[in-house]
Amino acid sequence: MYRSAARRLLPAAICQRTLRLSSPTPFSAPIAHRASFSAGAAENAQNHKPEYAAAYNSSTSSDEGRNPRATASPKAHWQEEQARVLHASLGHVIRLGWTDAAMVAGAKEVGLSPSIVGSFPRKEAALVEFFMDDSLQKLIDIIDTKEDLKNLIPSHRVSKLVRIRLEMQAPYISKWPQALSIQAQPSNISTSFKQRAMLVDEIWHAAGDEAADTDWYVKRTVLGGIYSTTELYMLTDTSPDFQDTWAFLDERVRDAFDLKKTLQEVKYLAEAVGAGMGGPAQGFLKKILQG
Repeated sequence: MYRSAARRLLPAAICQRTLRLSSPTPFSAPIAHRASFSAGAAENAQNHKPEYAAAYNSSTSSDEGRNPRATASPKAHWQEEQARVLHASLGHVIRLGWTDAAMVAGAKEVGLSPSIVGSFPRKEAALVEFFMDDSLQKLIDIIDTKEDLKNLIPSHRVSKLVRIRLEMQAPYISKWPQALSIQAQPSNISTSFKQRAMLVDEIWHAAGDEAADTDWYVKRTVLGGIYSTTELYMLTDTSPDFQDTWAFLDERVRDAFDLKKTLQEVKYLAEAVGAGMGGPAQGFLKKILQG
């Protein structure tokens, strides 16, 4: 049975962004390679413990009265503390932005020394990526628990899920251009792209998509474009509760679901371009999104 890339690879993707805490000089620890959309990435990740968002979700779901530190290794305890810092830091982003200052404030809030911020080699990026992973996990939980979503037709379900996910960014809307700037930095863009690819795949999967071959890639490319353009539209929307943004989103999704003709034309174009170029464009997309 097909499982979305997010459900298979979200823990692996978080893990691949792990700090090498066993390094004798953690402040300059090298960054692990980003998880790719491949079975190998998930298989390799089984030898590691998920960090950041995964560590936070694990610690907050511990049995009541149980002390998770009693049996946790020093490394696991350190990872849990980093996750607590990142989670608390989100509450300071509105005032301080996606910055070291927000992370220092988060560390103080949970009773830890601000020096822990130095253990994040990519400080602001780690904070943005934590938010992205945590938001995707929340969306997956909503998909699994909200029965009313299953009663919606696919187009309405896609629109609803994109809206739910973007509403998670609403509290940070004044600082979101900064987050986008951080994601676009050369050292961060690969992770950003893959986080968004997992998000799009999860939404299509929740909508019941069982497309194969070229349709699979085209649909995710189309939805990725809808998500990104709606995200940008949201930044300049001054309407109450982003009403204009949701109207814009609904219209884009309706257009995209008129796919019998539109998607087929895009598919033929992609195949023609791939044939003319020896397939490098399609091959690149498959390598990035391979599940």
